[in-house]
Formats: sequence, structure tokens, C-alpha cells
Amino acid sequence: MFTGIIEETGTVLQIGRESIRIRAEKVLEGTKPGDSIAVNGVCLTVVKIGGAEFTADVMPETFQRSALGRLRPMGVVNLERAMAADGRFGGHIVSGHIDGTGTVDGMQNDGNAVRIGIATTSEIARRIVEKGSVAIDGISLTVSAVKQDWFEVSVIPHTLRETNLKEKRPGTIVNLENDMVGKYVEKLLHETMRSGEESKTTTLTKEFLLRAGF
Repeated sequence: MFTGIIEETGTVLQIGRESIRIRAEKVLEGTKPGDSIAVNGVCLTVVKIGGAEFTADVMPETFQRSALGRLRPMGVVNLERAMAADGRFGGHIVSGHIDGTGTVDGMQNDGNAVRIGIATTSEIARRIVEKGSVAIDGISLTVSAVKQDWFEVSVIPHTLRETNLKEKRPGTIVNLENDMVGKYVEKLLHETMRSGEESKTTTLTKEFLLRAGF
């Protein structure tokens, strides 16, 4: 489990059909083979550490569902170690399991912040709520606007400096992960309503959740 607070950016040294090798420093402190590191929001298992670099295996499924396959040597990636049991939640609950991808379709200065628009599928967008959380390339960000197949986040200067967002341009493909809590709530409501026993088995209704701010 991760929090979406990026610890450092790393540099892709090599990427093949089944693995990726990355130069890093901070995330290697205390890390050993078998540990998890999120690379642009994708949870990967470290299989080898040598000097200031690590290697992780990547399954075909991961390449298909994420933007990792678009990475090239010397590309900059966001890195975060799995959260320690005594860690602090600075962002939100991030699983490292990507729901899909989106495309940067605009970046606009807004005072000391930058507004970034992301075009994506309606399936992903419908699980995003204004002022809620979403992970973009592993970064926990707050949604400032959302439409049927598009949403926008507002990014502060610190986040731009400490992540690879400053490298993004219109047309860039990014990894997206919906808020985990929202996905579980959606599934629970769907299964309850499909069974036709909502009033008999639970008091958790769509109206109740809306009143509670979900």
C-alpha cells in the first residue's frame, strides 16, 4: 500500500519486455529484494539491487494496462516505497494497481499553481468526484473539476518540483488509479441493487451516501 506522496524521482536505465532497471537513491534505503516500490504509480517488486539502482520484473498485463511500456532510457519516473506500518498518510490510500491511463490535454498557469486537464475513459471519470482524490503517475492529487470523460487537477509548486509532472506535455500518457474507497462503495451498491434486496439487507443506499458527502 502507498500514499501517493512521491519520495523521489528516478531515471530509467533500461527497459525490456519483462523488466525495468532504474537509478535511484532514497527509495533504496532499507530496501531489499522482494520489497515493493511504486514506479509511476505501478506497484513493482524489486528483484535486484546494485549500487544506486534496482531492477523490477514487469508482467505483460502491467505493460498492457499502464503507460510503463512507453518509457524510454533516461526517462524520469516517480518513486515511492510501500508505506511502513508506523508511517503517516500524507496523501490517500493508493494500491499501486492502475485502473487505466489518461492523456494530458492541457496545462494552464493559475497563480502559483498549474491546472492540468486529463482526458480519459468515462469508466474512470465516473469514479472521480470534485474535491476527491486521484493518483496520476502515483501522485496523490485533488480533483478540481470533472466531466464525463475528462477531469482536472490543480498542482502546487512543491509537487511540480518533486515529481515528474514538470516533464509532462499535452499528449503525454499517464497512469491513473481511482480512489480505492470509492471503488469499493460503487461495487457494494451495484451488488446490492442487482440483488433486489437493498431495503431488506442494508441501510446503505445511494441517497444515504450522497447525504454523507460521498
